[in-house]
Amino acid sequence: MDTPLVDLAIALPVVLALAAVIAVVLRRAFGPARSLSLPLMTVIGVLGVSIGLLLSAFVGGAARLWVPTTILFSAGASIGLSAIVAAVVAAARRDGGDVDVAALLRAGESDRVEFKETARWNVRESRKDARMEIAIAKSVAAFLNSRGGTLVIGADDAGTAIGLDRDLATLRTPDHDRFELWLRDMLSTALGRNAAAQPRIVFAAPAEGQPHVCVVVCRPAPRPVFLTQPKDGGSTTDLWVRIGNSSRALGVDEAVDYVARHWRPSPSTLVLGRPSAR
Repeated sequence: MDTPLVDLAIALPVVLALAAVIAVVLRRAFGPARSLSLPLMTVIGVLGVSIGLLLSAFVGGAARLWVPTTILFSAGASIGLSAIVAAVVAAARRDGGDVDVAALLRAGESDRVEFKETARWNVRESRKDARMEIAIAKSVAAFLNSRGGTLVIGADDAGTAIGLDRDLATLRTPDHDRFELWLRDMLSTALGRNAAAQPRIVFAAPAEGQPHVCVVVCRPAPRPVFLTQPKDGGSTTDLWVRIGNSSRALGVDEAVDYVARHWRPSPSTLVLGRPSAR
């Protein structure tokens, strides 16, 4: 029996498993929305193992596969490369880049911009309120179904940055990463996983020393996004669109006509319900 072939047959699934575990850990550490997809992170992990094998052979002097030096070099290189890539992607998506929060707040609300003071906290009743969450989902759905737009969470109607402290206080871990994870989970429940993954989420302050807000940038969706919410012991599913400075749910006839005008009709888009691909 050819030992190198046996070693290779055993090593391949081990390398894939190691790369997958590293990918999962890093995605949890940096946040799924700020990392690359799990398959791509796994591929990067495998590439890291290959780099580690080369380092082991040329630097560590270990030419055999199942020796401690080779294993340490391989695991270390895989973790190192994956962590570097995940950190770069997270930094790029966290930075805000081209999002000018100060300009957004100065310009005020419009058909493409909306401000929400909170996402979970009912200011009038001083308590956490699921209705606030539904209001966020409606705005995101309306932007996705229209020409796109930007939702700023943590700013009042006048465009003053209030911050996210009240919403963060409702989370077990009160930080921006946990808030983004909650937001995408909430949108996934209300709009579906595909729709929840589309918005770009950025945390930034309009100026140094001012509170951070959450900016949700929505591009037009490639297919209709339907919002499902509890109602009278059951649930209701509606198509929300942006009309002027407000979000509005369309009736059945209006929704069918809107879908036909904005997207190519298909069996899954002509029925008012959740799209089949979630």
